[in-house]
Amino acid sequence: MQEQYEKMVDYYDALYSFKDYREEADKLHQLIRKNKRSRGTALLDVACGTGQHLFHLKKHYQAEGLDLNPQMLAIARQRCANVPFHQGNMLDFELGRRFDVVTCLFSSIGYVKNLAELKQAIDNMARHLLPGGVLIIEPWLSPDKYVIGGPHALFVDEPELKIARMNISEEQNGVAILNMHHLVARPEGIEYFVERHELVLFTDGQYRQAFEASGLGYKFDPHGLTGRNLLIGLQPMDQEVA
Repeated sequence: MQEQYEKMVDYYDALYSFKDYREEADKLHQLIRKNKRSRGTALLDVACGTGQHLFHLKKHYQAEGLDLNPQMLAIARQRCANVPFHQGNMLDFELGRRFDVVTCLFSSIGYVKNLAELKQAIDNMARHLLPGGVLIIEPWLSPDKYVIGGPHALFVDEPELKIARMNISEEQNGVAILNMHHLVARPEGIEYFVERHELVLFTDGQYRQAFEASGLGYKFDPHGLTGRNLLIGLQPMDQEVA
C-alpha cells in the first residue's frame, strides 16, 4: 500500500486541481483574524500535503508546514521557497516552540485510527498553541453525513495526463473505507492501481469533547472553507507557556 500511495503523490495536485486553494486560504485568513487573540503571525499547517494552502497563507504569516510523507514534503518545499517544513506525525510531533495558529485541513484528521488518537492529536496540536492562539481543523464527514454505497468518480483531462479515479463508499465499524481505483494514462503508457483510505467517522460531539479535553474553547462553523464543517479551538489567554 505504501508503494501505491507513493504513486498517487505524483498525481495528487492534478487530482485536486478543482480546489480553489487561494479562495480557501482567504477564507481561512478571515477566520483567523476574527478568532485569534495572540499578537503574532506564526502559523503551522499540520498535514500540509504539497503546500497548496501554505503557498497563499505565507504572504500573511510566518508559515511552516508538517507532514508525515517525505514525497509530499519534497513537492511542498519546491512550491514554497523559504518556508520551513518538518516531517512528523500529528500524534506526537514536537517542534519545541508554539504558534499563533495551527491548522489541519482537508479532512486529514480523519486518518487517526480511533477516539484515543483523535484526542491525542488535538491535544498535541493544542500544546503547540500560544496563549490566545487558534486551532482550525477541517474534519472528515460525520456518520450522519456519510452515504454508504454511493459511487464516486473524479477525472483529470490534461494534454499529457488522463486520470479516472473511482470508488464506492463503504463502512466498517464506524470507519469509512474508500478503495480508490486509479486508471492513469501518460505518453509512456497506462497504469492501474488501487489505493485504500480509511477515515474514522467521528461525531460532532466527539470532536467537541476532544477540543474541550485539551483545554480549548470550541466553535463550530457549519460552512467552513468548502461548505463542509470547520472546527475552531481557542487557546485561553491565561494558558501557561512551558
